[in-house]
Amino acid sequence: MKKALLLSAITASVIYAGGDIAPVEPAAPATADFWGQVGFSYEMNDNGAAFDLGDEENNKFSTTIVLGVEKDIGNGFGVGVEVAGWSDFGLDIAKAPRVSGEITPNMVGTWRDQTDAEVSQAYLTYSFGNTAIKAGRQALPKAVSPWAWTDTSAGVKDITYDAVVVANTDIANTTLIGAWVANAVNGNSPTHLGDDDTGIFALGMINKSLENTTLSAIGYYFADATYDIPGVAKIGPAEDLWSIWAAVESDFDGVNAGLQLAYVDGDVSGNDATVGVAAKVGSSWGDMTAGLVVGYIDGDYSLRTAGSGVGSSAFWTDALGGSMTADATGYSQFDIKATASYKLSFGKLWGDIAYFDYDGDVTGDRDNTFGARIGYSFTVAGVDASVQYRAWSEDRINLDTLDKQRIRVEAFYKF
Repeated sequence: MKKALLLSAITASVIYAGGDIAPVEPAAPATADFWGQVGFSYEMNDNGAAFDLGDEENNKFSTTIVLGVEKDIGNGFGVGVEVAGWSDFGLDIAKAPRVSGEITPNMVGTWRDQTDAEVSQAYLTYSFGNTAIKAGRQALPKAVSPWAWTDTSAGVKDITYDAVVVANTDIANTTLIGAWVANAVNGNSPTHLGDDDTGIFALGMINKSLENTTLSAIGYYFADATYDIPGVAKIGPAEDLWSIWAAVESDFDGVNAGLQLAYVDGDVSGNDATVGVAAKVGSSWGDMTAGLVVGYIDGDYSLRTAGSGVGSSAFWTDALGGSMTADATGYSQFDIKATASYKLSFGKLWGDIAYFDYDGDVTGDRDNTFGARIGYSFTVAGVDASVQYRAWSEDRINLDTLDKQRIRVEAFYKF
């Protein structure tokens, strides 16, 4: 699949990329660069409460197609468009598509029809010298936005953003990034970030001047920190928020290590600033890799989207195939996660195990969570496929323990 996209080429490998970080010179798009993907995804769940493993009401299935093009239109300008669609083709094996639903105030999916489509990206690019600009609806890599980046669900982008992003590499071994993000978009429904569409501003830097070491820092300002879902609700205090992410990652003699800091604060009366610290270490031995991550979060603000709670977080302990942290909104948490993988003939066997400890004191709060996941990812005849199983157990204060399971199967052909 061709992905020589303007901003992706600059940023996709420069920050939070786990050791293969290297700033890339800006480059104009190809005369006509096409990409696409077809595939399917099926997810079987046991949510530990109303539904058991295999119940249609708790399962998700979709066949998907993604088509995109980016074209150089001359004088440094380019244009890009991507569309995505999904359908169950009438197969009555699940009650929900394995593609994200509309954004709701508590970020719980309100599922759309089993057959649907969206314009996931539509943007303009402009490059001059060592500077590149991308404006419009776009996927944000972690390089641009570790607090609100674009992941995929069933091969379709979960959330894209209406944004303007600028990247520059004039300084040796350094990439400078600036961004303004107006909306988070899921499907064709925008969620406005900030009261009166003020949006979020970001400035960042990635530097590789030190041997085998990457230093990165990015700060955000979120004026009037609300998010407005048209026709649904306006959520959040109309107060300013600001946040800083910083990380150092090094690789010496086959051992990679890193330290990460996150800080969120605002003008909300009575709220304590959130501080997150995480450290990781890992190495490889032949076909085997292993790593360990530990983290601590404390405070009243989420680590998602500069404290608003929308989007995704790049805190290293966040997610075990789906978030299992509470972002310490109102209490602190300690997290530890171990990962391992082993290369096989056609792919890779991998797994991770994690423990999350919380200090909540209200009935229903999580006391601690334990989870584990194992999977096999492989490529055969140009088809990328994976099978994974996840199980986790949530101990809740003064309530029964919730034991959950998930099985996911995916296969995609990219062109």
